[in-house]
Amino acid sequence: MADKLLVTFSPHDRDPLTTNKVMLIVIMALMPSILASVYFYGSYAVNGYIFTVAFCVGFERLFDYISGRKTYIKDNSALLTGLLLAMNMPAGAPWWIMLICSFVAIIVSKAVFGGLGQNPFNPALVGRIFLLIAWPAQMTSWIEPTTVAKGLTFDAISTATPLGTMKADILSTGKVIAENIAPISDQLIGNVSGCMGGDSAIFVLLGGLFLMQQRVISWHIPVSFLGTVFALTGIYWLAFPEVSMNPVLHLLSGGVMLGAFFMATDYVTSPMIKKGQLIFGFGCGLLTVVIRLFGSYPEGVGFAILIMNAFVPIIDNYMRPKSFGEGVE
Repeated sequence: MADKLLVTFSPHDRDPLTTNKVMLIVIMALMPSILASVYFYGSYAVNGYIFTVAFCVGFERLFDYISGRKTYIKDNSALLTGLLLAMNMPAGAPWWIMLICSFVAIIVSKAVFGGLGQNPFNPALVGRIFLLIAWPAQMTSWIEPTTVAKGLTFDAISTATPLGTMKADILSTGKVIAENIAPISDQLIGNVSGCMGGDSAIFVLLGGLFLMQQRVISWHIPVSFLGTVFALTGIYWLAFPEVSMNPVLHLLSGGVMLGAFFMATDYVTSPMIKKGQLIFGFGCGLLTVVIRLFGSYPEGVGFAILIMNAFVPIIDNYMRPKSFGEGVE
């Protein structure tokens, strides 16, 4: 009888899906987009991924060594952060930009708060937004993608993103010139100027569906995020068609797909309660649309997610189920 009554510390019900396995699954889901970026940007993309991953892993190990804490490199979180950083940066960004971005992402936005699980904001987005504000010229120098299959050389032709083109057309002519917007087919596969890995919408979508199939993320944040962007841009497009893009193009352009599936769903910086996740996704979508349509920047996904990260404790507090009798005096 004594052998059957084993008293141990919690947790008593353990999930086989460890942090390390979750990170590896997310990295697997990113591979289609990463391979697409290598196809379109060649050595620019390869160098970007190598630099950001090396810098992020190096800073993580350095901080662990200096602080004397247990190393967290084996959980692959620094590797994932490095990949996401590269995907959110323009191809051909100088190495020192990647160094600073990695330092901000790993040290400033994660390590100083206590490491993985303690950071209030998404590390990769903090690094990207910091660079976008500090060095806007380098972070908006887009290279026109040329495919290896066509045998073209990478001559680093500077060009504008679809969202940037839309914003420029509105400012110069007062309306969107449809002929200047890249076709849907190019935006689906990522054959447009922009961040290396965030503009291949179909590959990001496939990766996101894989994450949901593996139960790494739920549908609540991506669906509410993308649904809000589609609904609000659709209403604006119907009301003011001359100064707005088709809502489908808004979903395919920029980093909204990458943000909805891979950035906003970060376990640490998103709500735990399902109802809270719906509110969080709606807020991300609303802020993205407001910045895109009325702000100075053509893209607003990164700013939107970071702003909503700040509201996560409040959302969780008000959305959590109340215990029986709680609040009754």
